[in-house]
Amino acid sequence: MRSFSIMLEYALILGAYLLSIGIYGLVTSRNMVRALMCLELILNAVNLNLVTFSDFFDSRQVKGKILSIFVTAIAAAEAAIGLAIILAIYRNRKSTRIDQFNLSKW
Repeated sequence: MRSFSIMLEYALILGAYLLSIGIYGLVTSRNMVRALMCLELILNAVNLNLVTFSDFFDSRQVKGKILSIFVTAIAAAEAAIGLAIILAIYRNRKSTRIDQFNLSKW
């Protein structure tokens, strides 16, 4: 039991690092593609925590894994829609920098 609690701590620390890097990158990013990548890091940190807590607390070890599949599906849809929006903005503005465009001036 002692070794599993150490593994739990390591997984939660890794999840916290991923979340911190994702939030920092999302706040400081000027490029929309980088912002989407940081959002994916945040969602991966959530997935890691869901699976870790599921293995630690759930006796059947199913609920966290099912929720992580839903989060992964939402992340895939977000990436597809986000990249389509970025491509549309790039075609009109020739830039993907967040601070160089205004959506009200199409």
